[in-house]
Amino acid sequence: MTALVDEHPHLGVECVLRELSIASSTYYRWRRAEREPCERVRRDAELTEQIKEIHADSGGIYGSPRVHAILKREGVHVGRKRVERLMREADIAGISPRRKGFTRRDPKASLAPDLVQRDFTASAPNRLWVTDLTMIATDEGPLWLSAIRDAFSRRVVAWETSARADADLVLSTLEYALASREVEPGQLIHHADHGCQYTSIKLTTRLLRAGVQASMGSVGDSYDNALAENLWMITKTECIRGRVFATRAEANLALFEYIDGFYNSRRIQKRLGYLSPIEFEEKHYADRATTERTNLKPRQPALTSRSVPPARRGNLIPPACQTAAPSLAHARIQPCPTARRPRSTLPWQRTVSPARRMDPHGCCHLRRQLPTTVQLREDSPTAAPLFASELG
Repeated sequence: MTALVDEHPHLGVECVLRELSIASSTYYRWRRAEREPCERVRRDAELTEQIKEIHADSGGIYGSPRVHAILKREGVHVGRKRVERLMREADIAGISPRRKGFTRRDPKASLAPDLVQRDFTASAPNRLWVTDLTMIATDEGPLWLSAIRDAFSRRVVAWETSARADADLVLSTLEYALASREVEPGQLIHHADHGCQYTSIKLTTRLLRAGVQASMGSVGDSYDNALAENLWMITKTECIRGRVFATRAEANLALFEYIDGFYNSRRIQKRLGYLSPIEFEEKHYADRATTERTNLKPRQPALTSRSVPPARRGNLIPPACQTAAPSLAHARIQPCPTARRPRSTLPWQRTVSPARRMDPHGCCHLRRQLPTTVQLREDSPTAAPLFASELG
């Protein structure tokens, strides 16, 4: 209605409103809303710009759930339905998956047991790896992609490309994974399908040498290796679809930019609490370090003087010893802090070497082994005989 009045101003507003049975107050309220939009309309415009920026930054991949999660991480309080409405009004949408594939099996190969049983969960990193092969079409010919994915964080641990889908391709991928991760022998499961590359002697021998347990699903069932198949669905949907690669090098560069530059470090996932795989692993290690530091108990130092009564720690000569050795009755023994102390030049100081030997009364006797300092008062009657025996 406002457009009709703007296109034909000579008709007059009142005549048009009367013919359309619209109250004049309604018309002027619309006009005022166009000139001075309300707070909600202004907020919708701001959110739309933020949504467009997030969607463009993801390469046109993110839909409303991930866009809403990114806004929440940035501190923007908005409902998911509102994000859906704004994306629909702005003609913004994510991309949906589409897949097909095949596996060539060697009927004569010996197969490993299924240790996973479709339970693609792990309590820590490097406990369960899933792997598979897929093909990417280029103008030069097929490019085969092999990747290993950690079940704990959904992180692509290692990946490799080649013009041939042979055992060397999957073996080089495994070597990269073992070199980049800390694997405990006997703690890791390597799960794959029945492809002839994964039943080869090269790969099975390397797994045995590394202490990694081999696992394989059933025949012709993609659900037994669903976590690896999910990686191909994501990669081809978000990186490969709609693009034509002239060379294998061009496709390899695109995979590098997506896997290492976006998927591992930036692509958030709902199962990970809307964190990227690297962020999820960093959070796991930080939480574990905090827990271990909290559970540490301080060591209790041993009491070195627990056998000596507190009242007698200042004077280590017990009364029984003073009676047996009246010449040392006036001596005050101080423990020497060092192993060897130089002899003092003062006439009333000398260095002796007593050792502690416990008696039934819980006291210490003196033996000439461990050095201590004996200080005698200058006016003591026993000082002169001691010095005479020492010097003479």
